[in-house]
Amino acid sequence: MHIFPIEDEQHRSSFSYGILLPYDKILTMNKKTINRWIIYGFGMITLALGLTLNTKSNLGVSPIISVAYLFSNITNISFGDVTLLYYCIFVVCEFLLNHEWKNFLQIPFSIVFTRFMNLFSSMFTFQCHTLPSQLFVLLLAIICTGVGAALTVNMDIVPNPGDGIVNAIAQKIGKDMGTTKNIVDFCCVGITLLIGFLTNRLFYGIGIGTILAMIFVGRVIQLFHQMCKKPIALLTDTKE
Repeated sequence: MHIFPIEDEQHRSSFSYGILLPYDKILTMNKKTINRWIIYGFGMITLALGLTLNTKSNLGVSPIISVAYLFSNITNISFGDVTLLYYCIFVVCEFLLNHEWKNFLQIPFSIVFTRFMNLFSSMFTFQCHTLPSQLFVLLLAIICTGVGAALTVNMDIVPNPGDGIVNAIAQKIGKDMGTTKNIVDFCCVGITLLIGFLTNRLFYGIGIGTILAMIFVGRVIQLFHQMCKKPIALLTDTKE
C-alpha cells in the first residue's frame, strides 16, 4: 500500500537525492575546513617553537624579531610580551600601507602566538654553550620556523604579522615577497645594531645564527612546499 502515489514517491526520491548530494558536499567541505584550522594551529605552534629555539642557540635570533629580543633584554619584559607589542606595531604599519581593516585580525593571532612563545621560553630554560649543541638547536629552530611559516601562510587564514608586513610592503613597492623579505630582515638587523650601539648592547641577539636563518629558513619553506604542499592542499582545499 502506497501512502504517496508512485509519481510522488519518484519525485520525493529525486528531491531527497538532490538534498543529500549537496549535504555530502557540505560535510566534505566542513571536514576540509576543520583540517585547515588544525594544520594552521599546528603551524602557529611550530613557528612559535622555532623562534623560541632560535633564542636558545646563543648564535643569534631570527632577523625579524631581533628588535623585540633586544628590547626584552633592555626592559626585562618577557620576550613574548615584547613580541606582542612589536607585532601590533607591524599591524598598524600594514593598515597605513594598504588601509585594510582585516589586518587587525592579526592581533588576536599575535596574542595566542606570543602566549605559546612565553610557554616555550618557560619550558626550555637551557642555553647552549658548546658549538655542536648550538648548531643542533639552531638547525631545529630553522626547520621549525620554516615549516611553521609555510603551514600558516598556506592555510590563508590570518598571516603572522611578520609575514603580513612583508606582504604589505611588497605590494606597495612592487617587489616580490622574497626580495622584500630580505630588505625587511636587513632593516630589522640594522635597527637592532643601532639600538644596541646606543644602549651598550652591540650585537646583542645578532650572530651567525641570524645570518643562517636569513639564508636557510626560505630554503626550508621552498623544500617543504615541494614535498608537502600538494597533499596538504588535497586535505584542506587550499591552493597548490
